[in-house]
Amino acid sequence: MFDKHFFSEENAWNYLQHCRKPIILYGMGNGADKVLKIFDKKNITCHGVMASDDFVRGQQYKHFTVKPLRYFENLYDDFIIAITFGTQIPQVIGQIKELSQKHHVIVPNVPVYGEGIFDDDFISRNQEKIELAYLLFSDSRSREVYRHALQFYYSGNMNYLFASFDTKDELFSGILSLSPHENYLDLGAYRGDTIEELIRYAGGYRKIIAIEPDPKTYKKLCSYIADKNNVTAYQKLVWRKNNLSLLFADNGGRNSTLDSRSGIYIDTITIDEVAKNMQISYIKMDVEGAEKEVLAGGTRTLQSFMPKLNVAVYHRFEDVFAIPLMIHAINPDYRFYLRHHPYIPMWDMNLYCV
Repeated sequence: MFDKHFFSEENAWNYLQHCRKPIILYGMGNGADKVLKIFDKKNITCHGVMASDDFVRGQQYKHFTVKPLRYFENLYDDFIIAITFGTQIPQVIGQIKELSQKHHVIVPNVPVYGEGIFDDDFISRNQEKIELAYLLFSDSRSREVYRHALQFYYSGNMNYLFASFDTKDELFSGILSLSPHENYLDLGAYRGDTIEELIRYAGGYRKIIAIEPDPKTYKKLCSYIADKNNVTAYQKLVWRKNNLSLLFADNGGRNSTLDSRSGIYIDTITIDEVAKNMQISYIKMDVEGAEKEVLAGGTRTLQSFMPKLNVAVYHRFEDVFAIPLMIHAINPDYRFYLRHHPYIPMWDMNLYCV
């Protein structure tokens, strides 16, 4: 699978470092901050920042005035557009597809959490794990999505990203085969969107425990479940150990996460502790990069009850191979499926275990 031709395209960072074309960032915020930080380390020059026409208001980002696409089309004969933001809005994804057909568009991938880039050194350090994880996937589409993800991380070529898109319909009705009798544990329940997703696909549920650590988001979750029977919410951090108090950056959104510098202290709980009071049949886990820590606190549950799993594997580059290997080590009876639901970049890529 991973012979010398697999990563035959040039690494995105090497390409940007040596190309002679102007490089324009499309997007601002945390992703762009991380990209520019690596640009500085690699002496890559950014020539401007663009945004969609309806978003340009003369605002500043770093030392650039944000401009629309047509400004750069008039300024340069040829240039590279580096995508530095995330979106799952179908209209925006469609616009980026059209943009990639007209201009050279590349995604210099950075992890949602942590540091590092997906380059030759990363592949060399992790090659054995990358290959072992590939062997775990149970269907050809999962193996294809896995290959696309690795090639996209490496090259930034959006064709791999677009080729990896799948809807959730086949997944929930086929692979997970959810029923109205699930005892559902929602880790990173946010405002209740994944509870709503469960009800839509399963037609109901038996009992739900929803855990969300962010205070503002937790209040919105409680409002959502107020009229629902047999749903309990906890403001906790799911972790490898119970009854710790960890510093949590309460950003009031999906990027809320553990932080060693500032925030509020939140008490921890493990999957195994929750499972003492409920024989869990299905777990969704999107915990902002803490998935491996959370799985470590659910070893007994995964071994004893083998609940169906829906685990985010996109927060760190290594998640896509390290998490399948970890779950397999806990319970080798699981079958593994990988799907990436429409999102730019490779966010909303999930591992499904049954």
